[in-house]
Amino acid sequence: MNGFTHLVDLAAQRLGAKVVDANDEFFAPKENLLKQAKPVFIEGKYTARGKWMDGWETRRRRTPGFDWCIVRLGLPGTIRGVVVDTSFFRGNFPERFSLEGCHLGGRPAYKDERKKLQAASVKWVELLAETSLKGDSQNLFSIDREGRADRQGRFTHVRLKIYPDGGVARLRLHGEVTPDTAQWTKGELDLAAIENGGQVISFSDQFFSEPLNLLMPGHGKNMSDGWETRRRRGAGHDWVIVKLGVPGVIRRIDVDTAYFKGNFPEDCSVEASYSADDSAAGASAMANSAGVWRELLPRVPLQANHLHIFRRQLHEKTATTHVRLSIFPDGGVSRFRVFGKAVQPAKTFSGIEKLNRMTCAKAADALYDCCGSKKWVRQVLAHRPFRDVAHLHDAAQEAWSKLRRNDWLTAFRSHPAIGAEKAAAKQTQTARNWSADEQSVAQRASPETISVLTAANHAYEAAFGHVFLICAAGKTSEQILKALQERLAHEPEVELRVAAEEQKEITRLRLEKLLNS
Repeated sequence: MNGFTHLVDLAAQRLGAKVVDANDEFFAPKENLLKQAKPVFIEGKYTARGKWMDGWETRRRRTPGFDWCIVRLGLPGTIRGVVVDTSFFRGNFPERFSLEGCHLGGRPAYKDERKKLQAASVKWVELLAETSLKGDSQNLFSIDREGRADRQGRFTHVRLKIYPDGGVARLRLHGEVTPDTAQWTKGELDLAAIENGGQVISFSDQFFSEPLNLLMPGHGKNMSDGWETRRRRGAGHDWVIVKLGVPGVIRRIDVDTAYFKGNFPEDCSVEASYSADDSAAGASAMANSAGVWRELLPRVPLQANHLHIFRRQLHEKTATTHVRLSIFPDGGVSRFRVFGKAVQPAKTFSGIEKLNRMTCAKAADALYDCCGSKKWVRQVLAHRPFRDVAHLHDAAQEAWSKLRRNDWLTAFRSHPAIGAEKAAAKQTQTARNWSADEQSVAQRASPETISVLTAANHAYEAAFGHVFLICAAGKTSEQILKALQERLAHEPEVELRVAAEEQKEITRLRLEKLLNS
C-alpha cells in the first residue's frame, strides 16, 4: 500500500462531502468535482453555454487573478494527499493550482456556512503552494507536512484555487479521519467505523473492490460497495487488518455479506491485538507475525447475502487497537462492524499515540519538559499528529535547526548546572526528576571531585554567560570534568554551538523518556 491513495477520501460524497461555494462555474457546475464515478467524455454533447464537460469549468479569465471553490469535507480529518483529476480537459485545464484548509467547527456551525467561510476571522492554512498541473491526467501530490487548523489537527473545509482559470474533472482528498472523541457516549460504538477514525492498514487482496468499503457508513448499495477478492486457486486465505479509531473492549462483531450470493466466503474468523505502533513498519510486522494476535472470534461459517451478528461467540475481551478479519478461502464482504466500549486514553494509549491524543496544552507542557524553548515547542506541535516516532524526532530536529542564539540560551536556562539541584528557569517535577536521573552518575563522585566541578562550572558561566551543558546520561564525573575543562578553551561562538548540539541530544533522549512514560 504505497503513497496515500489507500487512505479514505475525505471529500467523498458518500461521507457527506459537498462543494459549498465557487466564484465561477460558467461551463460546468462545481458539484461535478466530487462525483464518485470516474469522469466521462461525450462527443458532440453541448449545453446552452458550450461543450458539456464532466467536471468543474470556469469561463476564460480576462483579468488578473484566479478561480476558486470551497469543499466541505465529509468528515473532519488530516489530509495526507490530493488527486487533481483533469481527465478530458486538454486545452482548457488550469496551468497551476494551490490548496488551503480551515476548521470551521462542528456541524451546528454550518448554518450560514458560506458567509462564515468568507469571514476574515477564518484561518486558512496552506496545504500546497502553487503547483503545476498536467492536462487530461491524474495529478497526485503528497502532503507530507500538514498545517494545523485546530488543536487536534483537523480540517473541515478546503479551498481549491486554480490559476488562472479552466476545468478540473474530480478532486480527491485522501487522509485520516480525526473524530471528536469528546462527543462519544459511554455506550457501545462502532470502533472500526470510518467516522470514528477506523483505518484499513493492510490486506491480502483487493482485486474487485477495496477493503476500505467495509468500514463505510450505512449499508452497502450493491456488490461493488464492499470488499471482494479474486478467486483463490491455491492454498491460503484472504484477510484485512483494521486499526480501530480508539482502543476499546469489543463486545460485538457484525459481518455483513449483503449482495454476495455466489461469491461469499465460506467461513470467517477475527483476531485482536494491542499495539501503539502506527508506522508502516509496524503494520507490516503485524501482518507477518502470528505472535501478536489473539483469537477473538473462532472460525465460523457464513451465509450468502446475510447479516451475521456475533456476541456470545467472542473470546477474550480486553483492550484492543487492531483487528484482523480473515475470510476462507476468498470472496466478498459488504460491511464489517466492531462494536465495543471505548477505553479512556489515559488507561491505554502509550508512546506516540498518547502524545497525539493529548490536548494542545498538555502536549505543549510535555514537550517543554524535553526542551525549554517555547518557540521550539510551538514548531514541533505544528507537526501533530505524528505518524510515528521517526516523524516526531524529525520534527524536533527541524524545529531546533530553525532556532537562533536567544532561543538556545532560553532552552539552556531549563537545565541545572552539573551538581546543582535547581535550574535558572522554572522546572516541573518531571523535568527535575529527569535532570537528576541524567546527572545521577556524576552526583556519586567524591566530595573533592564535586568541588572541582563546581569551581569549573562557575568559571564556565563567567566565560560564556550560560550554564555548562552536556548530555550527562551515563557519563562519570571525571568524564564530565574533562569535557568542561577542554571546552573552556573554546571561543564563545564555537562553544555556543557545541552546547546547542548537546541540548539537541538531551532533547532526543527526553523525547524517548516521554514516549515511554
